[in-house]
Amino acid sequence: MTKLSFKEQILQGIPEILPAKKAYNNTVNHAPTRKEILTEEEKKLALKNALRYFKPRHHEELLAEFKEELEKYGRIYMHRFKPDYEIYARSIEDYPGKTPQARGIMLMIQNNLDPKVAQHPEELITYGGNGAVFQNWAQYLLTMQYLAQMDDEQTLVMYSGHPMGLFPSHNKAPRVVVTNGMMIPNYSKPDDWEKFNALGVTQYGQMTAGSYMYIGPQGIVHGTTITVLNAGRKIAKSGEDLEGKLFVTSGLGGMSGAQPKAGNIAGCITVCAEVNPKATQTRHSQGWVDEVISDLSELGIRVKQAKENKEIVSIAYQGNIVEVWEHFDRENIYIDLGSDQTSLHNPWAGGYYPADLSLEEANKMMAEDPEEFKKKVQESLRRQVKAINAHTAKGTYFFDYGNAFLLEAGRAGADIFADNGRDFKYSSYVQDIMGPMCFDFGFGPFRWVCASGNEKDLEKTDAIAAKVLEELKENSPQEIQQQMADNIKWIKGARDNKLVVGSQARILYADAEGRIKIAKAFNDAIARGEIGPVILGRDHHDVSGTDSPYRETSNIYDGSQFTADMAIQNVIGDSFRGATWVSIHNGGGVGWGEVINGGFGMILEGNKESEERLKSMLFWDVNNGIARRSWARNEGAVFTAKRAMEMEPRLQLSIPNMVDSRLLD
Repeated sequence: MTKLSFKEQILQGIPEILPAKKAYNNTVNHAPTRKEILTEEEKKLALKNALRYFKPRHHEELLAEFKEELEKYGRIYMHRFKPDYEIYARSIEDYPGKTPQARGIMLMIQNNLDPKVAQHPEELITYGGNGAVFQNWAQYLLTMQYLAQMDDEQTLVMYSGHPMGLFPSHNKAPRVVVTNGMMIPNYSKPDDWEKFNALGVTQYGQMTAGSYMYIGPQGIVHGTTITVLNAGRKIAKSGEDLEGKLFVTSGLGGMSGAQPKAGNIAGCITVCAEVNPKATQTRHSQGWVDEVISDLSELGIRVKQAKENKEIVSIAYQGNIVEVWEHFDRENIYIDLGSDQTSLHNPWAGGYYPADLSLEEANKMMAEDPEEFKKKVQESLRRQVKAINAHTAKGTYFFDYGNAFLLEAGRAGADIFADNGRDFKYSSYVQDIMGPMCFDFGFGPFRWVCASGNEKDLEKTDAIAAKVLEELKENSPQEIQQQMADNIKWIKGARDNKLVVGSQARILYADAEGRIKIAKAFNDAIARGEIGPVILGRDHHDVSGTDSPYRETSNIYDGSQFTADMAIQNVIGDSFRGATWVSIHNGGGVGWGEVINGGFGMILEGNKESEERLKSMLFWDVNNGIARRSWARNEGAVFTAKRAMEMEPRLQLSIPNMVDSRLLD
């Protein structure tokens, strides 16, 4: 039989002839086995749900295999159907399809599943332990086939990884609309999510995993760098930088893997603990962490040396973070900045590993004795908080990194609450840093991907963005001069910091004006033939896209931080203002049920239509959040809302009247 080309394999979708069963791949990181949650009748339903992707003549052969996967892993991944071709972000021209918009989406899907990018590529999980692009490989094959067949008057509808089909629409409609994990509220408890995911009817899409906009750990490096820099400014006694200061944190997986790189860029000493040797090896081999140490005594000696020499160095501790906090307390090693970025939104299924258990022991216990594992996690959290409290009593500035650390520590009964017994004694980084310093002024993580795959295109876009920002900075108000300066420094050093993993992508914090002008400059360069098409997007962790009371909207204090109007309005507004694809998720970053977040992608083709779309959509995508933050009486957002109305006379926002609090006393 003639071997099919890459394009032909995409176009065939689910193959008529079953591919051979595949051997288990031991060379990549695998998702932990999920706990057994289904009844015997529900297991039958899960198998029926999986088999409906295939012709009846294949059911008998596939049944035993899918049953084995369900029993062995707790999920049906359909490993047999993982394609034999390499999965990575090719040039947009290498994909089959009738429209560049569909080909660009295919590129982004493959980037999310690239083994160099994805945390558990065999299980279609991009990051966060359970942040999935699809539930199984049949969904991947069918989605790619639909995209290859789509024209510019059709829209593909995605239900939690499942492609419902192509629907007639029009050329200004999104090409793809994605929903993930959108449970009915009364069926939105942790065991509900586990059960319905195991049944194959919903999935946790994280933030940029299930919306095809993940760009590797670079996606969070810039935000982490800004966070560490501004945390350093908060503790500075006389305007000094972070030279010789120590930042201690944990997690080297998907998003958390950015922390040591950000620490180097910010100019401090970083110690980042990680229990999974494969994650540590990946980050070390990529140059994202400088050194690896597995002995606590050696770690203490090395940190003291780095402090004495005022080095800029990042060190991965191969072990548990609880041990680091406790050892540094005993050795009286002063920690200037402390945080934690383990995936505590997913504490019972591999997001957090308790102290005193090996990785293997923990993985075995979470599958076979989940109740005991939960006790171990909560015991470990209480120990960790006790050690953190000992350091903060000495002057350490500790902040929650938006991964539900404070939330789960509080639920575990740790000494984490303030004197009123309601609030946490530590702020989240959004409350203290990103909210008032960035989001309230409209600055958030604007992203782009050079769809040609050409490194030279990325260099050119970096230069274009830097030039636009420098021009904008000259006339920017004093209130945002620091943000502008930080971003210009970032983009000028981006190439030297070797941030690219996977697609030729970049991230830059910018406000609405900056995003629109940078995007227009890209579109003009495409029209002149200087660069190929560009795919725009953002992290959902932004000004407008996400309602998350313990992270993105944690600095909203009018009571609306527990509502989700902003995220829903955001994705609706993006969809009719020109986005190429839109997504809305229940869950992301801090956990399923804890957040609603929306995202978009937009493909610039160098034409007038692209210019009209980018101006309309990017303005809304930021200023929707500015309007909400302003109405919540956030001072920076009120300033930004008034400035936005001056720049665009057609914008009319409700501005709050301030109340003298003495009237209420």
